[in-house]
Amino acid sequence: MVAVAFIVPPDQPPERFRDVAVAADAAGLDELWVWEDCFAESGVAAAAAVLAWTPRIRVGIGLMPVPLRSVALEAMEVATLARLFPGRLLPGFGHGVLDWMGQAGVRVQSPLTLLREHLEALRPLLAGESVTVDGRSVQLDDVQLRWPPEEVPPLLVGAIRPRTLALAGELGDGVILTDGADVDAVRERIAVVRDAREAAGRDGRPEAVVFLSVPVGVTADALADDIRALDEAGVTSVAVCIVEAADGPPIGDERILAAIEVVAAARASVTA
Repeated sequence: MVAVAFIVPPDQPPERFRDVAVAADAAGLDELWVWEDCFAESGVAAAAAVLAWTPRIRVGIGLMPVPLRSVALEAMEVATLARLFPGRLLPGFGHGVLDWMGQAGVRVQSPLTLLREHLEALRPLLAGESVTVDGRSVQLDDVQLRWPPEEVPPLLVGAIRPRTLALAGELGDGVILTDGADVDAVRERIAVVRDAREAAGRDGRPEAVVFLSVPVGVTADALADDIRALDEAGVTSVAVCIVEAADGPPIGDERILAAIEVVAAARASVTA
């Protein structure tokens, strides 16, 4: 059955995250997702706080731009959270918004190459292996985590275009799709991920997390219909973002708390 999740966007101030997290957990939602938009909140810090505030809900980071961190640091962050909160972390990775990466002074010539090298190094690091890499963008010299996670969390890759979708299937455990409005496009993108996973000789069904933006005031019945359509398209998790209006920005005020109940009611309808 598809998981139903809620997104607390960086349009919300950090001090409101606790109330949202506690309400989402109490409402029975499966996941809560935080975004690491530049230059708002840290996804890792927010995820750590949400995990500590809540006893049950899984927490996703969608997503961490790989140019902003060395893979060694990212492995340390993921491993620490995975050990502190086993089975509850859903880390997402991507090449980031290129303009933002330029502002931060970390834009690379080939974002896809960096993402590939990053993922190729990250998995063995999290497995506790000693890793040495001399790549185009990633260099490591006998790096080994002292405290690797006992269970490596699923490594999810944010993707839109075919080559990145294929990379998600080849090297990731699943994909994060940031636009759930076009169900046919979602289905086609998941097929690309699955085909690449099969071509790489990897077994199992890849995770497919979709961010679905819906306007404030949406009814639970309408939202449940959207979730069912995405479930039929092969989505494994629908993360709902409440926006001001169609194609508008996420809401940035206390209305987000009331929206949690709507999403929870939609979940109850879908899982009934």
